[in-house]
Formats: sequence, C-alpha cells, structure tokens
Amino acid sequence: MTTNNLISKIWSFCDTLRDDGLGYNDYLEQLTFLLFLKMADENQSKYNLPEIYEWQTLKGLNGGELQDKYEQTLLALAESGGMLKKIFSGARNKIHDSSKLKKLINLIDDENWSSTEVDIKGEIYESLLQKNAENSGAGQYFTPRPVIRAMVECMQPKPGETIADPSCGTGGFFLGALEFLDTLPGLSEKQKDFIKFDMFHGWEIENATARLCLMNLYLHGIGDLEETPDILVTDSLKYVNENGKAKEHFDIVLANPPFGKSSSDVPTIDEEQAKKEGYFYRRDFWATTSNKQLSFLQHIASMLNENGRAAVVLPDNVLFEGGAGETIRKELLKEMNLHTILRLPTGIFYAPGVKSNVLFFEKKESSKEIGTDEIWFYDYRTNVHPTPKKNPLTFNDLKDFIRCYQMGQLDSRKETWSDKNSEGRWRKYTYDDIMSRDKTNMDIFWLRDASVIDLDNLPEPEVLLDEIIENIESALAGFRTIKDSLG
Repeated sequence: MTTNNLISKIWSFCDTLRDDGLGYNDYLEQLTFLLFLKMADENQSKYNLPEIYEWQTLKGLNGGELQDKYEQTLLALAESGGMLKKIFSGARNKIHDSSKLKKLINLIDDENWSSTEVDIKGEIYESLLQKNAENSGAGQYFTPRPVIRAMVECMQPKPGETIADPSCGTGGFFLGALEFLDTLPGLSEKQKDFIKFDMFHGWEIENATARLCLMNLYLHGIGDLEETPDILVTDSLKYVNENGKAKEHFDIVLANPPFGKSSSDVPTIDEEQAKKEGYFYRRDFWATTSNKQLSFLQHIASMLNENGRAAVVLPDNVLFEGGAGETIRKELLKEMNLHTILRLPTGIFYAPGVKSNVLFFEKKESSKEIGTDEIWFYDYRTNVHPTPKKNPLTFNDLKDFIRCYQMGQLDSRKETWSDKNSEGRWRKYTYDDIMSRDKTNMDIFWLRDASVIDLDNLPEPEVLLDEIIENIESALAGFRTIKDSLG
C-alpha cells in the first residue's frame, strides 16, 4: 500500500471516533501508542519488551478484556525507564468504545510497519502530524516543510554541532536537520552516536505534543529505549540558571516560536519587578515585553554559543513594533550579526493572512563593536500567492533564495536588484540604512505590488467604461449560450 493510501485509511477512522468526542490530538496520541506496540511486535529482538506489552495478546482480546489490557499496558509502559517513560508518561486510553478500539488495532495490524525503511515510517507519521494540524486548527502556524528544508540548507549543520529548538512542537526542525545530515558521506560511528543521542535539544510546553515529538524522533532513529533525546516539557523561557540567564548554549537554533501575546508569566529585566506575581527574571534579555515572539527572539540570542547561528520564523510585527520592539532590534543589530531576512509569502500557513519572515543571525565575534554590517533581504512575498492546499509552497520555490544566501560565502553575495533591474528580489541595506529608519523599522519592501492600482497611470474614464461594457457583454453572451444549450 502506498504512503498516501495508508495515511488516508488510518485517518479516515478518526471521523468515526469524533462522534464519540475524541479530538484529532487525542486520536493521534492513541495512534502513537498503538503504533509503538505494533512495531515492538515486529522487532522483538530490538525492543525486548516484557510479556505484558505483547501486541498479539492485545489483538486477540475483545470488549472489557481489551480495554483492561490496554490500560494495564499503558500504565506499565509509563512506569518503565528511558524513552518509554517519556513517551508513555501520563498515557491513558481515551477510546472507550471497545469495538472501535478493536477496529483501530486491526487497521494498524494490517500493515507491516517495519517492512520499510525508517524514513518511510517517519514520513507516514509526519504526514499524520501535518494532517492533524490542518484539521484541528493547531496547525495554523505549522511550519511548512519546504521552509524548514530551506532554513536547514542555509544553516548546513555539521556532525558534532548541537541543535536546539525552544518551541519544538512535534520536532519538524530536528527532522529537517536529520534529513540534511543523512546526505553527508562518511560519517563515523562516533558522529552517528552523537547525532542519535546528543545533537538535539528541545522544549515543548504541552506534554502531549512533546510525546509526539519523541515518537517522531524515535521513528527516525533518534534515541533508544534506554537513552532519550533531550526533549523537556517546560516553558523554555523559564529554563534559566540562578542568575536569570539561559542554562545551556548551543551551536544552532532553529525555531518557529508561538505567535501571539504571552498567556503566562512575563520575562522582565527588572529584578524587583520579577518578585511580583506574573513575572520572572531574565538578566540576559534586552527589554521587558509580553510579546511572545520578541521574548523568544531575545531567548534564542541568549542561547547561542560564540559564533553560534540561528534561523527563526517570526511575524511581521517583530520588524516594526515600537517600544520594546525597537530596543530589541537595536540590540540585536549590535550584539548579533543579523545578516539575512527572508520575507515569506502570505497563505503558506493554515491561518489566512499570517505574514512571517525568517531571520538569520549569528553571535558576533567578541572583537566587533557592532555585530551587523548589512542586512540582505529576499522578498519572496510580493506578487507570490501560494495556498496550503491548492497551490502549496514547494522547496523548488525557495531554491533561488538558497542560491543567493551562499552559506559559507556571505561576503561574496551579489544583489539581483539594481536601478536597471527593479524587480530583483535580493537586496542589501547597511547598518546605517536601518538605523536611520524610524524606530529601526525593518519592514522593508521595494517591489511593485501588481495587485495595487497605480492611480497616477490609470487609463482615461472612457477607456475604462469601454472595457467594463465589453466584459458585461461577453458575460451576457456566455449566459445566452448556456440557456440555448439547456433548451
């Protein structure tokens, strides 16, 4: 069975379970549990699970016996160690109709999930995660895979480098990095072990989402039953030492922080304010703000090792918001080398109208007073109109940006925009150019939007009226043809 057919087959059963009040996230969670048990049955020598976990026993039961056995299995797994404990911690059976639980088990049992390579199983699981995002509304900011791949291609992670995501969700950026690393030839066993156990570090505030991330990584060969990737269920903004600074530092950060205002405590640079309810201290931040994205931007900057680099998806308001936003942009330009901004098109997320960008920056060399000399902008928004389903963004759409980016050769970049080529999408602005703009505004456009009417160059009114009359007459003729054909 093809990947798409298998996804459709398993996902279609969700509609049946929804009638019983089971949401998309709950359904995917139950799929995660049962898929693991089926794979354990297919790879008994690898998993070596005690008898209570046996898939064949579960498959042979019905009714209340099936419900009881499934509950016992989840509880026993939650009390195990290593990755099992992390994946199954707090796990509960939410399919209370035993006949429907039996049907889902049979659907999963029909396939041999271990007969294909790990990346195929992972592809199936990733597709289910994306389908869940589309249908549940949780995916309004689900990072499109082509954007992740382009970000990773520009960052070019190396074996031995640590990669962090402070809002890791289901692990999309980690898998993008893993896909890139899989193309590198001649990796040593030591390097492979580092990738498997020590490379990836993530934080996710929702336990259920962190569980999906761990399972997703596991299906892609990361971690094992004893050692687990460093995925923590906590608010990463609060993951600080006793001095109010980021606890750990990393070589690469890839992230798409949650959009919107903060719904929890606010990080503050004021030690006295931090003692009040609703605040916590961040000595390493530049400004106090309740804006989640601005807080995450500061947090990501604080997480970088010297010469560490980051690629972060952020909404437009980060580029122009005043107050704390202006302060943060100025400090970012000073403390980091903010060398590239990719303007993404609207319509690539599942919430309409979301406008976002990818900011690429690296921690400046300690010898430099100002980290940023110039910012290169790639406008892939103006006159670009993808949609998530009918006209989705593809990796090929971003290849020109990757070519212009020139990882490892940032000093060799050349603009495609010029006085002679006003349609060029790749243009640079110096540090002084940006600092001279009101509020250090980085919300910059230069391409002519074809959807905007140029009032200075409108045709004469008679010409416009002739065109309108012609269009109306053409439409009437079409309707007459349809009427005649019906007669």
